[in-house]
Amino acid sequence: MVEELIGLAAVVGPVILLGIYFWLRYRSRQDMQETIRLALDKGHELSPELVDRLGHPKASKNRDLRLGVIWLGLAVALALCALFVPEPEARPGLLMAMAFPACIGAAYMIIWRFAGTEESSDS
Repeated sequence: MVEELIGLAAVVGPVILLGIYFWLRYRSRQDMQETIRLALDKGHELSPELVDRLGHPKASKNRDLRLGVIWLGLAVALALCALFVPEPEARPGLLMAMAFPACIGAAYMIIWRFAGTEESSDS
């Protein structure tokens, strides 16, 4: 019985998370449209640049650094799990699983470093 619930949770969990993500994105766009509509009803003129900024907010310049730290933190957590798991046959699997977030985190850190260097040379 419990094995079926694990499989069900593995399928239903991501579906619920995706549903929440898309619903929140829909609500955000709906709120933005209501704001624009309210401003137009009050007689304010909206420039195309303002509408574009409202529709596509500028990403933070440290976004890649934050994502890299999060991915590297996940890799460290998996390494610690491998260190403290009492079953020796489980360690290689955890260490292999650790390699993926570690590589993704390192890639984000490299991107952040080169993007930061490029922006500072343009100034």
